[in-house]
Amino acid sequence: MPPVKPMLAKSVAKIPPGMHYEAKWDGFRAIVFRDGDEVELGSRTTKPLTRYFPELVAALKERLPERCVLDGEIVIAREGRLDFDALTERIHPADSRVRMLAEKTPSSFVAFDLLALADQSLLDVPLADRRALLVMALSGVTAPVHVAPATTDIEVARQWFEQYEGAGLDGVIAKPLALRYLQDERAMFKVKHERTADVVVAGYRLHKSGPVVGSLLLGLYDDGGALQHVGVSAAFSMARRAELVEELEPLRMDDVTGHPWAAWAEESAHETARLPGAPSRWSGKKDLSWVPLRPERVCEVAYDHMENGARFRHTARFRRWRPDRTPQSCTYAQLEEPVRYDLAEIFAPQA
Repeated sequence: MPPVKPMLAKSVAKIPPGMHYEAKWDGFRAIVFRDGDEVELGSRTTKPLTRYFPELVAALKERLPERCVLDGEIVIAREGRLDFDALTERIHPADSRVRMLAEKTPSSFVAFDLLALADQSLLDVPLADRRALLVMALSGVTAPVHVAPATTDIEVARQWFEQYEGAGLDGVIAKPLALRYLQDERAMFKVKHERTADVVVAGYRLHKSGPVVGSLLLGLYDDGGALQHVGVSAAFSMARRAELVEELEPLRMDDVTGHPWAAWAEESAHETARLPGAPSRWSGKKDLSWVPLRPERVCEVAYDHMENGARFRHTARFRRWRPDRTPQSCTYAQLEEPVRYDLAEIFAPQA
């Protein structure tokens, strides 16, 4: 019975040997529960996604075993590529718009794990056996439901990593063959084409040219539940900067009172917390004021390195909004700080 928290993956620098490999799908992670005529879709954070994908609910009811729980990914494909933006459009309060989009850009479900079948829980069953049961349970299944391709051949996995990016997939997932299903634990491994993080947008600075967004102020929650400032994202076109002002207006606060970074202007506050506008010898008389936003929106950014495990070393690159993530889920734990790579391998003699 819901809720079930999906098993997670931690980033590694290269594909580990001796495992079960799958492509990493770029969609909404979802746990599917089917019991007769009832179908429920649970998100990564266990919130229901069911109402946003009515066409998928109907397809799952037709194609899945009578009673089962599946782990997988909701995706939308357009012109031969996965389209994440089309997915985010589904998270809309108006049922009429959701149903219009369901017809215009129908979704699919890619199943990659089986957590229960009939009356049997499979959480303690090794992955290799769960995979065999998944293939058997979904034998002959038709679109829009799919079984994720898998292999134990690392060379095939490497080929997938290189080739599948062209279809919008963003890496490879590796799973130990004996792995039990561990809810909410980073027990799998992921190799991505770029390092990304989901962060909270908690404010913005104005651009030097006028009343448009210059940079978004980004935050992550630490182990104590405090929102720490981790950097900025600033590479936007002028048109997009103006759009962002309007887009973020509903979250704008009249003043900083009550904001997690309310003490930003007090020099002593920076000794115990990471806040925007930290005084430094580089800032001089530069205007470091910013517009506070209620910390309710999440976006995905790409970054190169973390500085002291605390903040982005360089300006992060905005990738997309993440309406499927809650601000509280944006923690340092997802970073697995940063993926390390043996320098000796870079300098090793080439064959």
